Order: sequence, then C-alpha cells, then structure tokens
Amino acid sequence: MIQLKKHQPILELIIISFIAYLIHKLFFFIKGNSFGFQNFHYSIEAIYLFFLVCSTVLLFILIIVKSKNIDNVGYTFLLITCIKMVIAYIVLLPILNADPKSVTIEKINFFIVFALFLAIETTITIRIVNNNR
Repeated sequence: MIQLKKHQPILELIIISFIAYLIHKLFFFIKGNSFGFQNFHYSIEAIYLFFLVCSTVLLFILIIVKSKNIDNVGYTFLLITCIKMVIAYIVLLPILNADPKSVTIEKINFFIVFALFLAIETTITIRIVNNNR
C-alpha cells in the first residue's frame, strides 16, 4: 500500500505544476497571437509534461534515498539535477539551432519553465531533508 504521507511531495509537485501550467496558459491566452506561440517547436503542454516527468522521477528517487540514508539526499539531488540539465539542453538544441529571431520567446518560455520546476524541486527537497521523521 502506498503511503500518502511518504509520497506527499509528489502530490504537491503535481498540484503546483498544474496551477503554474494554468497560469502560463492563461498568460498566452490573454496575449493572443502577439507572441506567435503556435509556431513553437514544443508546445507548452509538452514542456510542462517533460519537466513534470523529470521532477517526479527525481522526487521518487529522493524518497527512496531518504528511506535508506538521509545524508545522501542532497548529493543525489545535485547529481540528478545535473543529469536533468544535460537532458534539458539536448531537448533545447532544436530551438537553439533555429533562427534566433523567431525563437527568442520560445527560449525564454523554456527557461522560465525550467527555472520554475527547479525552484519547486529545490523547495520540496529542502523540506524532505529537514523532515527527518
């Protein structure tokens, strides 16, 4: 049986991600076609799904590491975050190689979502480390 309290960080991640996605989508809806986001290489949904999956995997691993040895949670977080950064860079390559004028907003969009998920992961990881039950 899955312990809800043990996996609460993942539930928090999903809820915060969904709220952030709705706000992001609302922003683009309000701005309409002024950004031309219909021509993005990756849709907003794809970007959020990619980072949600990466963050969920990261948190599952951190929960497992915490149950075995709380002292290694920070190091594990740093290692997985570095791996995630490399994967995100690889995913971002088609955008980086495209015409600079047409993808400026898409680069900013990708970075904002990356930074948002990094902040969420960092905050949840700090709570995991400080919660030594």
